[in-house]
Amino acid sequence: MNPIEVDARGLRCPLPVIRLAAAARDALSGTRIIVLASDPAARHDIPAWCRMRGHELREVSEMSEAYDASGTDAPPAEGAQRAYLRFVVLVRPQSSKAAGTGSGSERSSRAM
Repeated sequence: MNPIEVDARGLRCPLPVIRLAAAARDALSGTRIIVLASDPAARHDIPAWCRMRGHELREVSEMSEAYDASGTDAPPAEGAQRAYLRFVVLVRPQSSKAAGTGSGSERSSRAM
């Protein structure tokens, strides 16, 4: 199964998590989602989202790439790098209640 990549670099909180949630919503259990995020808040937000939703955070890596200043007037500094985080999330099966699709068979204990 090919991983899904969510490129959220340049997006501010809460958009990286929103994009991850949208990708996970339609993903099959066992799918790997790779999230690239430059917002420092993602370091805490994405692991918290995984815990709350029951998905497994497999990896968090600090990455960097050469800065591309095309379209700007100022030349980049020698060896300038742009840092971002790379998260690998493994989608886990969701229970029907967590997904909001309960069976509807729950009954009240009140007498009618």
